[in-house]
Amino acid sequence: MPTPTLAYLRVSTGKQADQGLSLEVQQDKAAAYARLYDLHLIEIIVDAGESAKTLQRPGLQRALALLQSGQAAALLIIKLDRLTRSVADLGRLIDEYFAPGKAELLSVSEQIDTRSASGRLVLNILASVSQWEREIIAERTREVMRHKQKHGEYLGGHIPYGFEVINGALVANGWEQQVIQQAKTLHANGLSLRKVSAALHQRGFQARTGARFHPGQIQRMIAVGDGTGKE
Repeated sequence: MPTPTLAYLRVSTGKQADQGLSLEVQQDKAAAYARLYDLHLIEIIVDAGESAKTLQRPGLQRALALLQSGQAAALLIIKLDRLTRSVADLGRLIDEYFAPGKAELLSVSEQIDTRSASGRLVLNILASVSQWEREIIAERTREVMRHKQKHGEYLGGHIPYGFEVINGALVANGWEQQVIQQAKTLHANGLSLRKVSAALHQRGFQARTGARFHPGQIQRMIAVGDGTGKE
């Protein structure tokens, strides 16, 4: 029984049309491939003037919605770069739409047909490359964050009491450090967190919001190190 298939065509520039990737050429190739491999083309979906830099293309989103709803069982493209030029985006598409048990992906130029074992192997290799790329990016991000932390650079997020950001670096705030030191001294003398809060309030010390310090804030203040920004 012929596989109900969507053909997805994309061209972004006139130059691509001159290079043999015009919509007419893609349509002819899709029709010939469908006849050869027993596919029933239920619709030809076109994105004209659309870049492969994003998956948010009207035609592609329509095709993916039809696949997800079960109205089509396969997506036919002329080349993988008609679908996306990003390995990461390809990996996401595979995971969401073309994993085992989901729709089939067919590519004329790369001879990918996930209805066959060899086609699934090729797609799995591509997915593995995508996963590798994501892990490499994550590793590089962690290395950059460690480097920034080592050199005292602000990493974003909440600025702990006792510190401020100057020229992108987290540095001690003199006034707030004095408040922290008083809190540490009071606590070291046996006062509970609640009593430390009351004592600071009586001395006129307030949180950044202008309110009284609550015990949880006092606990974090006492735990703050000497200029590292760690709590």
